[in-house]
Amino acid sequence: MKKTTAIVIISTLSVLLIGSVAFAVTQKLQNEQKPNYYTNKITSPYIPEKMTFAGEEVPLDIYWVHEALDRELIVNCYQHSKTLRIFKLSARVFPEIERILKEEGVPEDFKYLAVAESGLENVTSPAAAGGYWQFIPATAKNYGLEISNDVDERCNLEKATRAACKYLKNAKNRFGSWTLAAAAYNRGEGGLNAAITDQKCNSYWDMWLNKETSRYVFRIMSFKLMFENPQLYGVEICPAEMYQPIKCTEIQVNSSISSLPAFAQEHHVTYKELRDLNPWIQNNKLNVPAGKTYTLKLPVKSAAKYKELFENLDNPFLKIAGKAERQL
Repeated sequence: MKKTTAIVIISTLSVLLIGSVAFAVTQKLQNEQKPNYYTNKITSPYIPEKMTFAGEEVPLDIYWVHEALDRELIVNCYQHSKTLRIFKLSARVFPEIERILKEEGVPEDFKYLAVAESGLENVTSPAAAGGYWQFIPATAKNYGLEISNDVDERCNLEKATRAACKYLKNAKNRFGSWTLAAAAYNRGEGGLNAAITDQKCNSYWDMWLNKETSRYVFRIMSFKLMFENPQLYGVEICPAEMYQPIKCTEIQVNSSISSLPAFAQEHHVTYKELRDLNPWIQNNKLNVPAGKTYTLKLPVKSAAKYKELFENLDNPFLKIAGKAERQL
């Protein structure tokens, strides 16, 4: 009996010892330092003491204005995947938008309205708003944009941007400020005018508006702050990581094209390139009405290599936050 008890005690101690050793090894492995390439520090985004939108002073000293901007910065600073893609697309899309805004006499800050509307992509909303500037079909047609089976000019960056400029300038003339013009772009001129008449107030900052419009201008402003001060918002990205513009040539087309794939082949480009560079095309053919001319963009070089897109930049691997990376 004593011998059996001793065996049981020894067996128990052995199991406990083995378990303790196994636990210690597991803990050691878990506590070892492993490389961590992802960091996500949760902190309150920076809000400046002063800022302007389209040259107009923003009353950030009023608490509800301050908190509304803070809300949109929190959303966009911590919406990493979408925000990162917007930054990457901006290198390709902003230069053309900036050129047109300048030509049309619209403040450059309105490029961030396109960011708020579409994330700089040709998308379609549940309300059937489409393109970079998210025109609904009726408004698009009122501002001269064609929508047909073959063509949707809401997806033509130049034409849609010029249409947006016309809308914004009309709204500015009607409501007296660029800020209210931006609000009208979201709410509609009729809806905004009704709110102004009802509340006897023509200051966006002081008005009680529907939820979407009350956040809208602040969302635009949050993107302005992030793009103008990327280092303050934890954005580190270099030109080599951005989607650089594609060098293109333009062809004027004034007769119908029965097969766009065949047309692409004749011009020594891929059909994919033709459709990517001309997203306003909605079909595999193009019907051209009498007296109408369309401008097609074709790549200068078909199937350009990725590095060729940024080879002329001074330092494509320099982070915008100032950290130097590898050289070409």
